[in-house]
Amino acid sequence: MTSAPLPLLASDLAACCSPLAGGALDDATAGRLARVFHALGDRHRVRLLSLIAAADGGEACVCDLTAPVGLAQPTVSHHMKLLVEAGLVTRQQRGKWAYYRLAPEAATPLGDMLRVLLAAPAAVC
Repeated sequence: MTSAPLPLLASDLAACCSPLAGGALDDATAGRLARVFHALGDRHRVRLLSLIAAADGGEACVCDLTAPVGLAQPTVSHHMKLLVEAGLVTRQQRGKWAYYRLAPEAATPLGDMLRVLLAAPAAVC
């Protein structure tokens, strides 16, 4: 298996070749990042995020998310709870169903990161 260098995000260019984030992370920031990485560490949750992002109007009912991922509603709800806790999606209850949207503060950085990761390898620092 070959490994390719991780591409840099545009916001990383200023800090190129410097320590991560310009220094050590504090406990709160490390905790937030760990929740995001944990949430994105499961293929079903990554797929759920992509389904929500691609849904009409940018939102999806949990009832519409079960079939595409092939999981039962309680399992999808558990995955969605982790995505909410990580700050990646928001949840709105409407009657007996929950509707999810990408969190506005997470949508752009997450999209930028995914576009860069899926693109051709970037130049090395």
